[in-house]
Amino acid sequence: MIIIGEKINGSIPVVAKAIAGRDAEFIKARAVAQANAGATFIDCCASVPEAEEVETLHWMIDCIQSVTDLPIAVDSPSADVLTQAYKFCNKPGLINSVSGEGDKIDKIFPILAENKGWQVIALLSDDTGIPKNAADRLRVFDKIMAKAKEYGIAPNRIHIDPLVEMLCTSENGIETNVEVISTVRAKYPSIHITAAVSNISFNLPVRKMVNLGFTVLAMNAGLDSAILDPTNRDMMGVIFATEALLGLDDYCMEYISAYRDGLFGPVKQ
Repeated sequence: MIIIGEKINGSIPVVAKAIAGRDAEFIKARAVAQANAGATFIDCCASVPEAEEVETLHWMIDCIQSVTDLPIAVDSPSADVLTQAYKFCNKPGLINSVSGEGDKIDKIFPILAENKGWQVIALLSDDTGIPKNAADRLRVFDKIMAKAKEYGIAPNRIHIDPLVEMLCTSENGIETNVEVISTVRAKYPSIHITAAVSNISFNLPVRKMVNLGFTVLAMNAGLDSAILDPTNRDMMGVIFATEALLGLDDYCMEYISAYRDGLFGPVKQ
């Protein structure tokens, strides 16, 4: 499972305060905590006005890179910002994100064509917004993959995000996501499929329980990448356990190793 650590995001109030005050030690501490917890990438999202975003991301990326060698997921809704901010990274990482909206793909995919180590998250939305059913999301997916082929970008460099919506306001959200994930996985076995796991539980009590349940269902359908909090030990334990139960972990060796490394289970004294 590819873990994209979500804890350095300016939409989180304490992170926004740290960004505004240029509290480098706070950003560094969050990066170290996620690296130690087993993250694969560290997501870096400023959530500031676009005029300030490139400079802010530069500062944040420098903070993260001063304390960990993990690759960074450079996160912005603006393709123009992403085309500048990825250059601040010391090594190839993950561009978060593109979609079928406007000309985003034609701004971002040339970067991936020239920089072979970079990967990208692709959202299944277009100029109409988030499609309400699986068939329409899969049509967006087919268009994205046609563009990827045009630019020579292999499927294993793409993380498809089926767009997880709030369970409490969606009539068939789980059914839609499972259908999209399983169809994408069947079409492209080497592609990555990701999700912002915590989106599913907004406005529900005891959100952790819903997030854990959704993660198991999504992994069973083919999810192999997730944007989440790697310092949540219960979530990490469920991920390792689910991989073992799905037959993706021979003799449960990864599960055992993760436990021995202290990534889940009782905190070792």
